[in-house]
Amino acid sequence: MSDTETRKNWLVRHAEAEAKKDVIPYSERAGNIVGVVAILLIVLYFVAHQVWSTGFFTSRFGTVEMLLFYISLMFGMVTSAVRGLFGRKNFARLFDILGFVLFTVVLAWLFVVFPFDFAYFADALPNFLRFLLQWISNDIARVLMLLGIIATPVMAVYTAVLYVFVRRELSKLAPP
Repeated sequence: MSDTETRKNWLVRHAEAEAKKDVIPYSERAGNIVGVVAILLIVLYFVAHQVWSTGFFTSRFGTVEMLLFYISLMFGMVTSAVRGLFGRKNFARLFDILGFVLFTVVLAWLFVVFPFDFAYFADALPNFLRFLLQWISNDIARVLMLLGIIATPVMAVYTAVLYVFVRRELSKLAPP
């Protein structure tokens, strides 16, 4: 069997398996709703930084950066909510793809502008919890952002290809 056939067969086999488990169980759907709450708490953490002027957001954090930053976070809530409400993995993949593209653009923009000072990242937490985030420096944040800029488009392409193959499998499983 050639290398191309092996990859094709792997993708087809993977799509078949994903199509068979396209319906999300209720327990996992509830977990996605919990994910929405978790993302909301993360958004509120950054809002606290902004409202309390902790120094985490620098003067380079203008209107464009703020909109991109918060829209990308809020879109994460949308993808989790779609999974939880509709209960179909392949349908949610469309939102994942949009989210990956949006997140790549936002990460690239924020990487270039870098409107953060991670020396203040833990300052919105109570004193006894600050140790959890104090280790993150600007350099570590830049490395993580760069990894995201590389990995997120790869995930977008993979998810798009998987969406097409799973959709094809689902159409075969649907009654006429």
